[in-house]
Amino acid sequence: MQEHQHETFSHQDLAGQDLRGRRYEDCRFERCDLSKADLSKTHLLRCTFVDCDLSMVKLVSTSLQELEFRGCRLLGLDLSVCKPMLFSARFIDCRLDHALLTGPSLKGLRFERCSMNGTDLTGADLREAVLDHCDLQDAVFQRCDLRGADLSTARGFRIDPEANRLEGARFDVQGALSLLGKYGVVVE
Repeated sequence: MQEHQHETFSHQDLAGQDLRGRRYEDCRFERCDLSKADLSKTHLLRCTFVDCDLSMVKLVSTSLQELEFRGCRLLGLDLSVCKPMLFSARFIDCRLDHALLTGPSLKGLRFERCSMNGTDLTGADLREAVLDHCDLQDAVFQRCDLRGADLSTARGFRIDPEANRLEGARFDVQGALSLLGKYGVVVE
């Protein structure tokens, strides 16, 4: 297994590369293109990604622990195939459009100022997660556990209160009114 510790990778074109089975610990990736790279069976621990493109990256049996993504493109990201144990990440100013966030528990995760258009959250455990100023246009919320989640500044979402757990979830007035959309209620 190839191991990398305390390394910085800057402006590297790793698009489509086979990076399977590696270990990255306390590494920093800046302006790297990892789109369509194969990171299957890789272990990423305490790594930071800044202004990177990880669109359509392969993460089969990949371990993601204590990661931070800032200003990254994560289009079509599929977390459903990651190792669910100890999964933790923070997403700031990222594009997660058309991602599949149904695998590991997203409990307590922070998404700040992220675009999550068309993201599939079916069955996601989003307890106590924070979706701060996120755009959730056309995001799919089905069988989600949103107990204690904060969507008070999120926008564009449509959530069926009968198909999701919402106890203690926080919404602003506009968001709370959108929960009534399914019932055809008109609020003036």
